Amino acid sequence: MGGRDYLGEFELVVLLALARLGPGAYGASIHAEILDRTGRDVSIPSVYVTLKRMEKKGLVVSSMGHSDADVARPTRNYHLTDEGRDAVERSRALFERLWDGVSLTEGAGS
Repeated sequence: MGGRDYLGEFELVVLLALARLGPGAYGASIHAEILDRTGRDVSIPSVYVTLKRMEKKGLVVSSMGHSDADVARPTRNYHLTDEGRDAVERSRALFERLWDGVSLTEGAGS
């Protein structure tokens, strides 16, 4: 995965939205999934920039096709690669290790 073995927060959000949608997801559908699941209204261009960056890293691949929705023009559809799935799993494991034993009560960790 290049110079680091972890995903940034927004990269992880985009990959998880893509994983939920499955093959054939495209930028606008990924944007809508992020909004629906997180309430976070990110810009559509930020989704496309992130997808392009992750495609260069080999985490996703894209192809021209048609979405499942009624879109009049072809869409660039994305899906996770094996490396992308592995990156999501590494991030999950990282957060589980970090959360293990955490107590957020007052005075904890001081």
